[in-house]
Amino acid sequence: MIKNYVIDTNVAIHDPDFLQKFEDNNIILPITIIEELDNLKRREGIVGYNARMASRNIDKIRSRGSLNQGVELPSGGMLRIELNHLDFSDLPIGLDPEKNDNRILAITSNLKRMNPDIETILVTKDICMSIKADALGLTVQDYENDKILVDEFYKGYSSIFLLSKEIDIIYDGGLVYQPEDDIYPNHFFQIFAIDNPAHTLLAQFNGEKIIPLKYSNEIAWGLKPINLEQKMAFELLMNPEVHFVSISGNAGSGKTIVSTAVALQKVIESGEYNKIVFVRPVVSAGNDIGFLPGTEEEKLRPWMGSFYDSIENLLDGRYEKRNQKKDKSDSVIVDSMIEYWRAQGIIETKTFTYMRGRTFNKSIVLVDEAQEITPHLAKLMLTRAGFDSKFVFIGDPSDNQIDNTLVSSKSNGLVYAIEKMKGSKLTGHVTLNQVERSPLAKEAEKNL
Repeated sequence: MIKNYVIDTNVAIHDPDFLQKFEDNNIILPITIIEELDNLKRREGIVGYNARMASRNIDKIRSRGSLNQGVELPSGGMLRIELNHLDFSDLPIGLDPEKNDNRILAITSNLKRMNPDIETILVTKDICMSIKADALGLTVQDYENDKILVDEFYKGYSSIFLLSKEIDIIYDGGLVYQPEDDIYPNHFFQIFAIDNPAHTLLAQFNGEKIIPLKYSNEIAWGLKPINLEQKMAFELLMNPEVHFVSISGNAGSGKTIVSTAVALQKVIESGEYNKIVFVRPVVSAGNDIGFLPGTEEEKLRPWMGSFYDSIENLLDGRYEKRNQKKDKSDSVIVDSMIEYWRAQGIIETKTFTYMRGRTFNKSIVLVDEAQEITPHLAKLMLTRAGFDSKFVFIGDPSDNQIDNTLVSSKSNGLVYAIEKMKGSKLTGHVTLNQVERSPLAKEAEKNL
């Protein structure tokens, strides 16, 4: 049965391609949404970019007919911009008619009353909007088209028990393995011998066989993995045949420093790639990036602290300064080295605002805090991949690490990319749980 879906502005900002996601139903856009998109399109960062994209997509439909009367969509549904039904008489006293959210609620309520034979549903990602709609007796839904509906996310590894002779076959060239559910190419196994408890092995499934790790004894920019989970991440990062790596995990688990170390090794030392592109979504509780002074690099500098810290720590270890008194000029030296690499074209720092139209060939692209991006931006980022490039998404997808109101633990770009890409031989994922930053960081992660 055909339904009326009334769309809130935050849905368009979350996914600018939302018009394609409602099958053959009616999509109703209150005129208030167009006004809000117009106000938001000048914003820097993710919100402004998505507002512009959503506006362009609506404009493409406008060329096919009158949005006032309704335009048929390629999916078979209908898009209409609603100018009427702003009567507040059905709504309780206390709802400010000047607020855009309440205007959208009024339109939804009146459409429901005037079209009793068609189910009218408000679609929003705003919690307070959902609460008010429910209190008014309206049907309200979250936008779930790109929400990952699983109880447990894919970790990238598991434990199995084999006979010692089967483990020997793995060492001798690989053990043919018929995967079960949730076992994908580049999945890791911690293997225990049934007949010899002391006989263990960390191995990887290549899509056909379980094989030994290739890079377990290598060092990248002075760094060697210090636990099993980091060894798995290191294996994926070092392998040139894995073009997309996702690493999730708690703060202090080593996501950024391991990724940065491998990137520096493969660009500066071995020359396998031409440059490193550090990408960071700009999600702030205060001023947006556009209101900060300076060039793009200067604006981004406060947001790139995790990468700068990783490089500084790696340089400390590389030049054996750990046991020496730290000089105040060390951080200046690190900044100078980064600026030198930037001038040579070896390092770029970017945000998503400047990604459209880019193609990265023979590059390592590290996307930090990927839990802050929408699925739309995750797709935008990965479709920038040119030949011989490697993309790495890093982040912690738990709700307490997400500041972007447009996404949640199950609708952010990191988990979306992990779940949608996990079946490909070109990709690999691992979840890091062990905190290695310091004893205090480990206690804080455990107890707070």
